Amino acid sequence: MRFKGLDLNLLVALDALMSKRSVTAAAQSINLSQSAMSSAIARLRTYFGDELFTMQGRKLVPTPRAEVLAPAVRDALLHIQYSIISSDMFNPALSERRFRISLSDFMTLVFLEKVVERVAREAPGVGFELRSVDDDPDELLRCGDVDFLILPESFLSNAHPKAKLLDERFVCVGCLTNKQLPRQLSLERYMSMGHIGVKFGRTLKPSIEEWLLLEYGMKRRIEVVAPGFSLIPPLLSGTDRIATIPLRLANHFAKTTPLRIVELPLQLPTFTEAVQWPALHDRDQASIWMREILLREASRMAAPSEAVRHPQPRRV
Repeated sequence: MRFKGLDLNLLVALDALMSKRSVTAAAQSINLSQSAMSSAIARLRTYFGDELFTMQGRKLVPTPRAEVLAPAVRDALLHIQYSIISSDMFNPALSERRFRISLSDFMTLVFLEKVVERVAREAPGVGFELRSVDDDPDELLRCGDVDFLILPESFLSNAHPKAKLLDERFVCVGCLTNKQLPRQLSLERYMSMGHIGVKFGRTLKPSIEEWLLLEYGMKRRIEVVAPGFSLIPPLLSGTDRIATIPLRLANHFAKTTPLRIVELPLQLPTFTEAVQWPALHDRDQASIWMREILLREASRMAAPSEAVRHPQPRRV
């Protein structure tokens, strides 16, 4: 089909080329032969009067013109997908939809696990693709690469709709044998001890507690940096180091790991975990259904003011 002289199928090809940066991979993603994709590139170059791509080794490198075209093309295709193609009613019991969610391992362990269990009962054909926290979460939404972001609300932009899931607060944890970690932790002791911190992505973005501490003008002595919260308990084991983690996560770990959990010596504010989805998904029936599941499960979770659990030493 042509629109003002442009074969609209070429936009699908252009989007695939920008995404895959490879003629072969782009052709496979939209079920074209490599020769048909090469023909599409030639027609795109003729229509736009620009090379659009150059080759560096085996990788396609877009020209400035292609970089300008790419966001508008992706937005147009997503709009067609979610406003026209996906307009049919969504039936969870029969659906094989796969939801792509970017979130931390903290929220995977204490929250999403419950969501996955519920969906398995109500919609057994529905699946999930979980992704680690990205350096540019807004770009994931804009490009339609994920269906949901689950992050601290302060890390989310106002460019897409979002909703609050739950509030959380921080505690200090250490190995149960850590004699340097008293029940009543002073600020001086807290700042003098070695810490394990968490940073995400290629740019090593600090987790939320680091930002909150910096607002107080406090910089901890971080001796070990982990790519996720789930690595903290084994890294604390047998050491005198400590870590600052969400209370729900500390209680989750304490079920299987000998952890000492104490209150922080300073009142860090609670933070809010929220869910965000692409604006183009706002009326998508599948997205609406999953949002309702997420919000319902979040509403069932206990408040973060619950008492800190103090595990007892294990008897040998």
